Amino acid sequence: MLSARRRAGEGVIVAMSSSPKGRGPRPLSEILGQLFAARGYGRLQAIGELEFAWNAAVGEPGCRQTKVGGVRRGVLNVTVAHPALLEELSTFQKPALLAALRRDAPGTPIHDIRFRVGPIDPPGRPRP
Repeated sequence: MLSARRRAGEGVIVAMSSSPKGRGPRPLSEILGQLFAARGYGRLQAIGELEFAWNAAVGEPGCRQTKVGGVRRGVLNVTVAHPALLEELSTFQKPALLAALRRDAPGTPIHDIRFRVGPIDPPGRPRP
């Protein structure tokens, strides 16, 4: 069980009382790291990093016509607006896109990109 106390003039003291080895104060950074991992905050940051890297790699006209999905087993799923763009990205630009994503989003291991045609929500426009 975690407990935190604050005294006048002192910082926050965080202690673990559930295990005999974990007695005494623990660094707050360690506790926050465990909390972030448990709540999935690191995953959200990795998704944001990946979207930013994708938009930089594909460029301005393409980033408005594509939507980054999730990564599963190292395969990035990307939805594109129309079949011609799908062919261009998968046939001609895929190796360069993979290299850019590996360089700009090193926290997410990607070894392939899977494209599919589907609806793209324009930024700033709410879905009905």
